Amino acid sequence: MHKLSDSDYFRWWQVLNWLLLFIGASLMMAPLAVVVITSLTPVGATASGFSLPDRLAFANYQAAWSQGNFLLAFANSTFVALAVTAAQIFTSALAGYALARLKFRGRQALLLLVLATLVIPFQLLVIPIFLILKWGHLLNTYSSLILPSAASGFGIYLLRQFFSTIPVELEQAASLDGANRLQILWRIVLPLSRPALVTLFLFTFIGEWNDLFKPLIFTTRPELRTVQLALAEFQEQFTNSWQLMMAAVGIATVPIVVLFLLGQKQFIQGVANTGIKE
Repeated sequence: MHKLSDSDYFRWWQVLNWLLLFIGASLMMAPLAVVVITSLTPVGATASGFSLPDRLAFANYQAAWSQGNFLLAFANSTFVALAVTAAQIFTSALAGYALARLKFRGRQALLLLVLATLVIPFQLLVIPIFLILKWGHLLNTYSSLILPSAASGFGIYLLRQFFSTIPVELEQAASLDGANRLQILWRIVLPLSRPALVTLFLFTFIGEWNDLFKPLIFTTRPELRTVQLALAEFQEQFTNSWQLMMAAVGIATVPIVVLFLLGQKQFIQGVANTGIKE
């Protein structure tokens, strides 16, 4: 009997890995395929499995866009997501650098406190946040959608871990040249941390774009509605039209897919490098 060599085992192991990856990717892509096929099916017709209809109804997207009034919702979601992302990057960079480089009493306890915030669901904090926003007369404003998420324990920990992988000798050399801590952070650390910053940007922007909870609780003005709120309202109006509903879902999904495709290289690098050094 022929005995398998190490190279044969390695080759079969690679085949098994590729097979598992293909199965996993197929399972993840199946719902998206159903959305695309259903959205391209003419209104009144029935989609048959995963096969495209005889006639592609691209007009469904135009009808969903006009009837759902998504233009204002897209503008609001984009503004809120960018504002929250900028705030989180700013606060996470400052706090993460302090936890990674500054030596002070209670640093580890503070880090554990930051990590503890990750296990507290936002829904448990909604009542005190609502009362604070009401006290500050911030309900039904953009501030009510931005301020509750302006800082993130996940962002702080992510950047702190990445900052720890940067050689401290670079900062020491800049310090000898007269740079202070903020200048070192701005001119040396942040430019070297682009993968982690892109990772945080994608996580935060996608999370805010898909958020339905804050707009539903903190706002009632129609001019402040976001994409997810507009999508929920659209679903109530067109419950019996799956084609238009799936077209609306596709419209809301396209910006996120494009954004991830543009930043996937930096995202993968940022995730791979985070946590290498403690």
